[in-house]
Amino acid sequence: MIIYLAGPDVFLPDAVEIGRRKAEICAAHGLTGLYPLDNAVNTASADASLTIFKSNEAMMESADAIIANLTPFRGPSADAGTVYELGYMAGRGKLCLAYSNDPASYANRVARRQQVLAAPDGRLIDAEGLTVEEFGLPDNLMMMHALDLHGAPLVTPAEAPADIWHDLACFDACVRLAAARAQRQPGFN
Repeated sequence: MIIYLAGPDVFLPDAVEIGRRKAEICAAHGLTGLYPLDNAVNTASADASLTIFKSNEAMMESADAIIANLTPFRGPSADAGTVYELGYMAGRGKLCLAYSNDPASYANRVARRQQVLAAPDGRLIDAEGLTVEEFGLPDNLMMMHALDLHGAPLVTPAEAPADIWHDLACFDACVRLAAARAQRQPGFN
């Protein structure tokens, strides 16, 4: 099985090392991990962003599955690019797995950053009066149910690890789920 490894990990100072570690975990379970930084792209070129997009899209097309790191990135929710990639893979009927190293509900994450109050009608609202989605889910319901319907529920730890960007226990759990699926369905690479 070939797995596209999505997430904001590509923005970490040690992004290449994280990708290497993730690919090694996949290989230890007989799987192949494709990490976006495996693509050689001249980031100084005028069309670098389009080249990155097309290269990542080609990787996703060649993959049987995705493991998305949905740990909140620069806000209370997952990285926007990773969310796109998860939707892309779900839309193509590929196996979708994901993890978040922050087990808190989305509403609690929003409340960490700004005041969240109960409106007179019972909805939760933020400082601008906008509804804060609260279904007890770790992130937006569209992502959570895409996982439920196209793979497995989001993997989260009981408590957030000390280093949310380098702890790979939940990633490893996703790899184990993918390996088990590959054993049950021999059609995967």
